[in-house]
Amino acid sequence: MALTTAEMDSAPQAKEQWFTESLGRGFGAFLGRVTPTGERRFYFRYAGADGRQHRHLIGAYGPGGLTVAQGRVKARELSALYASGVRDLREHFEAQAAAEVARIEAQRLAAEAEARRLQEEADAAELAASRRLTVRQLFGRWQATDLQPHVGTDGKRVGRKDGGAFVAAQFERHVFPTIGNHAAADLTRQDLLAILDAKKAAGTLRTANMLLTDLRQMLAFAVERSIIPANPLQGVQRRKVGGKDTERERVLSDAELRQLFASLPAASLHPRSRCALGLILATGVRVGEAMGATWADSHPDRDRTALLRAVAEGAETKFGIVDMDARTWHLPDTKNQREHTIHLSEFALTRLQELAQLREVDECGEPSPWLFPDRSRVQPVCVKSLGKQIADRQRPADKRMQRRAKGTEALLLDAGPWTLHDLRRTAATLLARLGFSTDVIDECLNHKLQSKVARIYIRDRREADQRRAFDALGAHLDALFSGAAVSAGNVLTMKRSA
Repeated sequence: MALTTAEMDSAPQAKEQWFTESLGRGFGAFLGRVTPTGERRFYFRYAGADGRQHRHLIGAYGPGGLTVAQGRVKARELSALYASGVRDLREHFEAQAAAEVARIEAQRLAAEAEARRLQEEADAAELAASRRLTVRQLFGRWQATDLQPHVGTDGKRVGRKDGGAFVAAQFERHVFPTIGNHAAADLTRQDLLAILDAKKAAGTLRTANMLLTDLRQMLAFAVERSIIPANPLQGVQRRKVGGKDTERERVLSDAELRQLFASLPAASLHPRSRCALGLILATGVRVGEAMGATWADSHPDRDRTALLRAVAEGAETKFGIVDMDARTWHLPDTKNQREHTIHLSEFALTRLQELAQLREVDECGEPSPWLFPDRSRVQPVCVKSLGKQIADRQRPADKRMQRRAKGTEALLLDAGPWTLHDLRRTAATLLARLGFSTDVIDECLNHKLQSKVARIYIRDRREADQRRAFDALGAHLDALFSGAAVSAGNVLTMKRSA
C-alpha cells in the first residue's frame, strides 16, 4: 500500500504514527512518521548485515521539506543502493562523508601548496627584480639605509652628516650620466674604471679617489644584500686611480700674516668675516665650529639651549657657547665626538668685542644669539660662506665669478692661495714654534688622539697648559698685527712643556 499525503498530514496522536510503503521483497520499505509533537519525517527501512532492522533518515516532510513524491524518489534511490549489495547504509554514508572530508582536506592542502609555490615564484621574481636595480636605484637604497646620520647601538654616530647629499651631487655629475640607468648586476670593472680613468685623465685626482671610495662602499652594500654577486671594484687600489692624496702643508709665515692683516681693510670683507679670521687664528677652531658659536647671554634656560643647538645642527655647524666673562668657548659636541673648551686670550677677546659691537636684533627684536648670523638673524650663516669670500679674493681677474667680489686678488699672499683650514694649521705651527709640545697642541685643536692607550687611559685634557698656550698664541698674534718685533723673548717667557 502506498504512503499518501493524507497520512503524512494526519493529526498528531498520543503515540507515534508510522505509515509504510513496501518497495518489494528484499528492497526495503519507505516509511512516514508523525510524532505526538507534530514532527513529520521520511525514512528508509532495511535489514542490515546483522539481520536487524535499521531506519535511515531521508528528511522532513512539509513546508521547507520534502513532498511524499520526493521522499519516495529518495527512498527508491536508497533501495537501489541497498539492492546493489550495500547492506549497512550508515557505514556506507559515514565512509562517503569521511571520503568527502578527506577530499576537501586534500583540496585545501593542494591549494596551500599552490599558494606557496606562487609566493615562492613571486619572491624569486622580486629578488630577480632587486638584482636588476639600476645604479641610480641602488644608490637611492644605499643612501637611505647607510648614509642617513643616526646613532648606533654603541652610542657613536654613524652615517654621514649631510645624509649623503655631497655623494649624491658627485654621482649626479660624474657617475649617473654614464651608468645611472645600467643594471647594477651587469656592471663590470671596465665600466667603472672608465669613469675613474676619465677623472684621472682630466687631472682631478682627488675626485677620482673619492669616487673610488664611494663606489666601492656602495657596491659592498649591494653584495651584502645579494643585489649583485660580487664587487667589481674589489682589489682596485687607490694608487692605480688617483694616487695617494697629498696632504696640504700650507702654513702662513709671520710675514704673510702681517700681509694678510694689512690687506683686510681693502678686501671689502664684512667686518664679521674679518673677526672670524682672527678668531680662527687665535683659537684653531674649524670653520663649522666658528659659524655655530652663540653668545652666552642667549641661554636663559635648557630649552633655549636645546633649541639653538638643534638650529646649529640643522645648519650643519657645530654648536658652541662663547662666554666672554669666563673667557671660554665651550663646544659640547665636536667632530671627534667629545666636548672641547677653548680658553680665550686677550687677542681673541678683542675680536669678540668687535663682534659684540656688530650684534644685531632678530625679527622678534631680540639680540641675535649667533656670533655669525645670516640675514634673518635667527640662524647661523652658511658654513661655506666665509670660505667662498676668501676664495673669491684669491682668483685671477679673468676668472671672477658674476655677482661676487671685484677685488679678486685682494687676499692673495706672496706664497700663493690659502684656505681657512690653513689658518688652523698655522695656529698649530705657531704653538709648536712657541715651545708647546705636540700633546698640548693636539688638545688645543681638539685632535683625535692617535695612540689607543692615550685615548682609553689618559683623561687629562691639560687645561692649564692649554690656557698658557692660547695666551701665548694670542700674544704672538697681537705682536704681529701691532707691528711689534716678534721673538720668543717678547711673546712668551716659559720653559718648554713636558
